[in-house]
Amino acid sequence: MQLQFMYMTRTAVLAGAAVILMLMDFPIVFMPGFLKMDLSEIPAIIGAFSMGPLAGLWVMLLKNLLHLTNSQTAGIGELANFLVGSAFVLTAGFIYRRYKSRQGAITALLSGTIAMTVAAAALNYWVLIPLYQAVLNFPGEAVVNMGHAVNPFIINLKTFILFAIIPFNLLKGLLVSLITILIYKKLSHLLH
Repeated sequence: MQLQFMYMTRTAVLAGAAVILMLMDFPIVFMPGFLKMDLSEIPAIIGAFSMGPLAGLWVMLLKNLLHLTNSQTAGIGELANFLVGSAFVLTAGFIYRRYKSRQGAITALLSGTIAMTVAAAALNYWVLIPLYQAVLNFPGEAVVNMGHAVNPFIINLKTFILFAIIPFNLLKGLLVSLITILIYKKLSHLLH
């Protein structure tokens, strides 16, 4: 019983930290303005590494449910963040669970970055952008035009995915990975 309480408490604290980090988003130069960087996957990765992949998934779910009160996208942005971030967190968490070492963490984080990037590309192309169009009446051409304004190579949805979504998620994954590598060992004793 006490272990379950500690698990839930740690997960809730990490989710709270993730919400705060999610609110501290910032734009990236040469990316469309609506693609904002946030580092909210760091607490989820820390949870996945210290308590298992399911804890990381709970952090992802809780932070997005809490962020819904601040949603400007009718929940679609939170759904996107949950699905794409979960690909990163679960992949990294399962690999690190099997190979608990510094090299295992690096491999897990790089694999998670690749999984997140692939998931982001596929989900944006087939699910998320069409969902924005259907629910918010946000035309796909507007997405492409916003991308073209900062990158002339973006001329259609496929090039938007190739030159905006993929680089953005690679950058995010690498940044989250680097920070996680730098802080995880310093925090891990608090979570075990």
